[in-house]
Amino acid sequence: MFKKILIANRGEIACRVIKTARKMGIQTVAIYSDADRNALHVKMADEAVHIGPPPANQSYIVIDKVMKAIKDTGAEAVHPGYGFLSENSKFAEALAAAGVAFIGPPVGAIEAMGDKITSKKIAQDADVSTVPGYMGLIEDADEAVKISNEIGYPVMIKASAGGGGKGMRIAWNDDEAREGFQSSKNEAASSFGDDRIFIEKFVTQPRHIEIQVLCDSHGNGVYLGERECSIQRRNQKVVEEAPSPFLDEATRKAMGEQAVALAQAVNYASAGTVEFIVDGDKNFYFLEMNTRLQVEHPVTELITGVDLVEQMIRVAAGEKLSFGQKDVTLTGWAIENRLYAEDPYRGFLPSIGRLTRYRPPAETAAGPLLDNDKWQGDAPEGDTAVRNDTGVYEGGEISMYYDPMIAKLCTWAPTRDEAIEAMRVALDSFEVEGIGHNLPFLSAVMDHPIFIKGDMTTAFIEEQYPDGFEGVTLGKDDLKRVAASVAAMHRVAEIRRTRITGRMDNHERKVGKKWVVTLQGEDIAVKIKADKKGSTVKFEDGSKLRVKSDWTPGDSLAVLDVSGTPLVLKVDKVTAGLRVRTRGADLKVHVRTPRQAELARLMPEKLPPDTSKMLLCPMPGLMVKVDVETGQEVQEGQALCTIEAMKMENILRAEKKGVVSKINATAGDSLAVDEVIMEFE
Repeated sequence: MFKKILIANRGEIACRVIKTARKMGIQTVAIYSDADRNALHVKMADEAVHIGPPPANQSYIVIDKVMKAIKDTGAEAVHPGYGFLSENSKFAEALAAAGVAFIGPPVGAIEAMGDKITSKKIAQDADVSTVPGYMGLIEDADEAVKISNEIGYPVMIKASAGGGGKGMRIAWNDDEAREGFQSSKNEAASSFGDDRIFIEKFVTQPRHIEIQVLCDSHGNGVYLGERECSIQRRNQKVVEEAPSPFLDEATRKAMGEQAVALAQAVNYASAGTVEFIVDGDKNFYFLEMNTRLQVEHPVTELITGVDLVEQMIRVAAGEKLSFGQKDVTLTGWAIENRLYAEDPYRGFLPSIGRLTRYRPPAETAAGPLLDNDKWQGDAPEGDTAVRNDTGVYEGGEISMYYDPMIAKLCTWAPTRDEAIEAMRVALDSFEVEGIGHNLPFLSAVMDHPIFIKGDMTTAFIEEQYPDGFEGVTLGKDDLKRVAASVAAMHRVAEIRRTRITGRMDNHERKVGKKWVVTLQGEDIAVKIKADKKGSTVKFEDGSKLRVKSDWTPGDSLAVLDVSGTPLVLKVDKVTAGLRVRTRGADLKVHVRTPRQAELARLMPEKLPPDTSKMLLCPMPGLMVKVDVETGQEVQEGQALCTIEAMKMENILRAEKKGVVSKINATAGDSLAVDEVIMEFE
C-alpha cells in the first residue's frame, strides 16, 4: 500500500480524500494556490505545497507544477478528485512516465470515454442501450436537417467535446435544426476548440439516472446501485438521491450490468460513473461515462457502506476487489443537497465574501456506513445519518476563482420519507451568514409535492420556478407552528427581562398570557399556558400546540418540539421583532400584546425606495465594460454593461425603454451588491 499520496485538487473533495487516507494510515500532500493559502484542505493535510497564483490555469491545472510538487514531496500516488486534471489523459501519462500511480482509470479508458462520439460507438459495440442518433461527423446545416428528419423530431444537437450544457440545442423542426446546428458548432469551437457535432433523439420526460461502477485491474467489476440526479439547474446537478424512486429491480439490474459491460469494454479499473437518460416508460439510454469520482458519490456510500475513495486507492495499488456483485446490497435511502455560494433571490448569481458564520448541523452515523465501520468522522450513532462534506470553515473566504459549491449535505434513513424529513431538519439547522447561499431554495425543493412524490424530470426547476426563486410562503399549518413557537420564545424572553438585578420589590412586571403574533402579513391571536416542561399555545379556533424547547434569548438557533414534531428556526433580533428562517421561508415576526397589535395596525406602511429608474449591481464584481453613454436612448433588452464575477461575465440589460441620465461606474471599477451603476430619466 502507498505510504504517501498527493491530492491534485482543493476544497471539499480534497478534504474528503484526506479523511480516507488518514483512516488507512497514508500520509497526504495538499497543493494550494495563493487564494487557498489558509484553506481547510491545506490545514488537514500532512504536507502542503504552494503551486501558483489563484487562477486554476496558473496553478491547479498546470501539469508541470503538480509534477514538481509530487517529485519534491516523494508522493507515490495522486488522487485527482473531480474537475481540474481528473480526466486529463496527458496528466495520467505524465504520472506513468514518472512512475507515480494515478488513483483513477487507465489512460485508454479516459481517452475513449472522454469523446462523446467515440464513447457512443464503444457503447453500441458493447450492447449498451444508446439514444437513436447519428454518430458520424456532420458537414453542414443541410445534412443536419436531413439526419434530423431520419431520426425524427425532437432531436438534440450536441458538441462532441461538450460539457456543462455548452454546445447543446434542442430542435423541433427543420428551421430549428438548421439554426441549432450552426449555433452549437460556433459555441463548441469557441468553448472547446473542437466544432464536431452529432445529433440524437431528444428524450421527452427525461430523468437523469447514473450507475456507480467499481472495477479492478484483474477483470473484476461491480455496480453499486444508481443515483437519481434529475433535479438540475442549467445542466448542473443540485439534488441527488440513492436509490432512484423511479427504478424497479429489473431495470436497475439491466442498467447496472450494461454499465459494467461498458467499463470492461475499455479495461476500466477504478471507480467510475455511467450516466443514462431514462424516459417515462423506463427505457434507458447511455449518455456518457465519467472516468472519475463523482461529486455525488456520498449517497452511494451511505446506502452501500462502501468507501469509494478507499476502493480507488486499493485498486490503484493493484489489489483485487474484496467483494463481488452478490455482496452488494442497498440499504435505506440517502439524499444529497449541494450548498452553493449562489443567491437564489438574485437569479442564483454567484456570491463571494467572508463566512461570518458557518455552523453545519451535527453529523450522526447510522445505516450501512456504521455497520461496516466506514464512517469518516467521530459522529454519534442515531436512527438517521447526517453527513456534511465541506472544504470551508467559519471566518474563511469564498473566492471568486473557483466553483461556488461550499458543502454537500447528506442524510440517510431507513425510508425515503424519513430521509427527506431528516434533510429538512438538517437544512434548517445549517447556519450560513456573510454570503448569499441556496439553503432556502433547497428547503423549498424538499417540500415540493413533485419531489416528495418522486415524479421529477430534468426540467423540474425550469418548470416549477420559471420566474426564478422568490422565497417560500408557508401554508396555514406551518404558519401556526411557527407562530406558536415564536410566541413561546417571546414569553421566555419577556420573563427574563422581568428578572433584572436591583428591581424594587413592588415594581414587578407581570407577563401576560394573551399575545398577537404578526407574520407573513397575518395577525394570529394566541393564549399561552406555560409550565416547567413547556408551553401550550391556544389559537382562536380552539386548536392547541404544545411547544417544548431549551432555547434561551440570544441563541441563533432554536430547536423545538411542536406537538411531537421537530421544528428548527434560525433566529436573529431585528428592530421591534425577530427575523425567523425555516423551511425556505424568511419571515419578520412581531409578538405584541393585543393593545400593541391594535395600535400597530394604525401605523402607516413604510414603502421601499423606488429603484425603477436605476440599474443596480446584482452581485459583487468587476466592471468589464460600459456599453452606453449619458444621454443615450436605450431599448428594452439592450446591453448596458458587463460585470465579471467568479470568472463569469454577466451582461446587464435594460428592462424597458429609457434615456441614460447618469453613469456612476467605469471599466475596472469594483462594485458591491446593489451599488447604483447608472440612472435613467
